[in-house]
Amino acid sequence: MTEFTPFLSLLGGGLIGLSAVLLMAFHGRIAGITGILTGIVPPVASDWGWRAAFLLGAIVAPALLVAITGYSIPFDSPTPTPWLLIGGLIVGIGVYFGSGCTSGHGVCGIARLSPRSIVATLTFMVSTALTVFVIRHLFGGL
Repeated sequence: MTEFTPFLSLLGGGLIGLSAVLLMAFHGRIAGITGILTGIVPPVASDWGWRAAFLLGAIVAPALLVAITGYSIPFDSPTPTPWLLIGGLIVGIGVYFGSGCTSGHGVCGIARLSPRSIVATLTFMVSTALTVFVIRHLFGGL
């Protein structure tokens, strides 16, 4: 069963939006995690510093939340690790062919009213809904 957390979800979404706005305001860049990550993987982009800082912040901020408040979000997956790795590979291929990920298209692209991003995000959402339906109702998974 999936836990419904509207307050935490709203807070997290707001922080993601704020980070996207600040990155655009201070660096003129779109907060697409795939594009940011691509710039720190060899060949390293000349502007790697802000990219590394952004990604480090995405890792350190939750760790600080846990350290300061003691609150953590439990994560447990019944899916075997090989399946998670295969799923990650498939998502990575999709990100490559889709020219971006949900953060770039869904958060930043829709905010800019980009038709390409709107279509990409709708494709992400429909694919996700179909996948969940098939896994939960046709295959009997969690």
